[in-house]
Amino acid sequence: MNIDHIGIVVKSLRDGVEHWHKVFGYKQFTREVLNTRQKVKVVFLHKENSLPVKLIEPLDTESPIYRFAKRGGGLHHLCFKCDNVNEELERMQTLGLRILAPAQPGEAFDNENIGFVFAGQGLNVELIDTEKKAEIITY
Repeated sequence: MNIDHIGIVVKSLRDGVEHWHKVFGYKQFTREVLNTRQKVKVVFLHKENSLPVKLIEPLDTESPIYRFAKRGGGLHHLCFKCDNVNEELERMQTLGLRILAPAQPGEAFDNENIGFVFAGQGLNVELIDTEKKAEIITY
């Protein structure tokens, strides 16, 4: 498995994109994607020779990340690309890790399966098995 991207919770995607561009030189490379299952909006940012960053904004007070965003947000997860999300979730569960979200279509990944695991040491992990990113912006 390799790290695919870093997930950061923000109060506002617009403000987050501006901040990451101004401070770190990242540029938005996907359109805003609505994730109805997780009740969030996301965008991916890119910088040459660096890992992509996914900014995540809660849709409303029912979003699982609402309180985290309200407190200022920050690092939410590392995403690892694996060969098969279902098999990796099963393997991690046998290791005693807690499954936070079973394999389900992820709108930000063109509805390919994603899953979430609490990997211990305070780390949420997203698992994907695709290269797809929905709604890439072409310049």
